[in-house]
This record gives sequence, structure tokens and C-alpha cells, in this order.
Amino acid sequence: MTQTQKILVTGATGTVGRQVVAELLARGHAVRALTRDAAGADFPAGVEVVQGDLTEPESLVAALDGVTGLHLITFGGAYFAPLETGPRILELAREAGVRRVTVLHGGGPSLLEDAVRADEGVAWTVLMPVEFMANALEWADGIVTSGEVSEPFVSRLSAMVHEGDIGAVAAVALTEEGHGGQEYVITGPELLTVADKVAAIAAARGREIALVELTEEQAVARWRAAGHPEDVIGFLLEAYGNTPEVGRTVVDTVEKVTGRPARTFGQWAGAHADAFAKRPGGAATP
Repeated sequence: MTQTQKILVTGATGTVGRQVVAELLARGHAVRALTRDAAGADFPAGVEVVQGDLTEPESLVAALDGVTGLHLITFGGAYFAPLETGPRILELAREAGVRRVTVLHGGGPSLLEDAVRADEGVAWTVLMPVEFMANALEWADGIVTSGEVSEPFVSRLSAMVHEGDIGAVAAVALTEEGHGGQEYVITGPELLTVADKVAAIAAARGREIALVELTEEQAVARWRAAGHPEDVIGFLLEAYGNTPEVGRTVVDTVEKVTGRPARTFGQWAGAHADAFAKRPGGAATP
């Protein structure tokens, strides 16, 4: 039986952070969840919720007490700015006796990730997931209200990953030997087009969904209307219109690390079918 360890999860209210918390609990470990708003946090029973802010490292001192593993994100504060406090966070972690650290790659260069990679005092693992399956929840309103998905570049390929599998890889790296100094690209088990994803959601909810392909100009206009800044729009155009090879290449990291296959998008869609099938109040959808 794996010995119980205490793990501090930062970014614990996020899409991935919640999955790290859930997986650690399922494996029988003690979990301490860090949030800037402890009073408003909602976690399963048994999770110790503590308040702290990664932009203020000294606020983590009490949270790090007795912790053996630390899961980090690369941004913090109210506006999700890149963290510049990585060296001090790692210093405090070493002083507290933390032995293992995972860091969720943020999609680009990061001072915190650089600090983690340079630290020889802990066994670090960088998690590099591709597109999250949870991103498909962005389609829920359109599916519920009009029975359609409208997207550009519908033939693009994605090896999108179940967020629960990211949490599972993190949990293993935080509690078991053999993962120090590793960079893990994490994907799902299949390549999917937008049409494939829409078909899986339609099957899960038991009702067809129309797929409308937007031109690049229409997509840019929609993103601007939604208030996205120009640099974000440029990123979306590049990511969707010219998906990097890493985002469209299936790798078996999940199975190698956890001992079980990565979950499919069909499984994800089945678990989230209600999000695409009901209006608020339970009315039928188109």
C-alpha cells in the first residue's frame, strides 16, 4: 500500500487543479488546497483548504508545513499574470522539506518553470498537456440554445486530453519515485477533428448537433466582439489554423505513468452530457 503523503495543490480551484486534488484523494493521500479565497472554496470532504497567494510567497509558509509534494501553476494574482516569485517559492518549499514538485506548463516561457527546472533540491516534473477536453464546454450554450456549434478550421486535428488524466499523471509524479527531471507531454488516445468532437457530444446527449464552419474573418470578428485582445486572437488563429505537431500527435504518457489507458473524448462527453442537453430549469434543447 502506498504510504500516505501530504500534498499542497496550488491553482486548486482551476480545471486541472481540481483534478489533481481529486486524484490524490482517490489514492489515499492528504490534500491541502491553496486558494486566494478560502471562505468561498468548494472542495470534497477531507480536503484541507488554506489561503495564500503565489504572488506573495511568504503567505505560503504555513501552507507548506509538513508537505512532501507541491503542485504549481505558472501564473497568479487576480489577473493571472505570469509569476515572478518562482525562486522564493522553491526556496520556501525546500526549507519546508518538500521532496517533489510538479508544474503545469502554461504554454510558453515562464520564470517559475525556469526556476523549477533549475532547482537541484527537489525532484521536479513538468506537465505539458495539449488541448483540454473541458474546452468543449465552451460550446454548451450554443448547443443548448440553437443546437449548433460554429467554429473555424473544423478539419484541424487535436490529440486533446481528459483533464482527469492530467490530474492522474500529476498525482503519480507527486507521490512516487522515478519521475524527477521529467517533462511529460500529456495527450488523449486519439486524433479528433472538430466534427469528431461534435459527433461525440451529439451521441452523448442523444440529439444531433449542426456544425457550422466559420471563415477566419468571421472567427476574428466574433473573438473581438467577445473582448479578446489582439494578442489572444493571434494565438487562437495560430493554434487553430496551424496546430503545432505536439498538439496533434498522440503519445502514451498517461498509460506509462498511471498504468491505465488515457480516457477518450467519448467518455468525457458521456460524463458531461447534461451540460449539452438541458436549458437552465430543465427545458428540452433543440
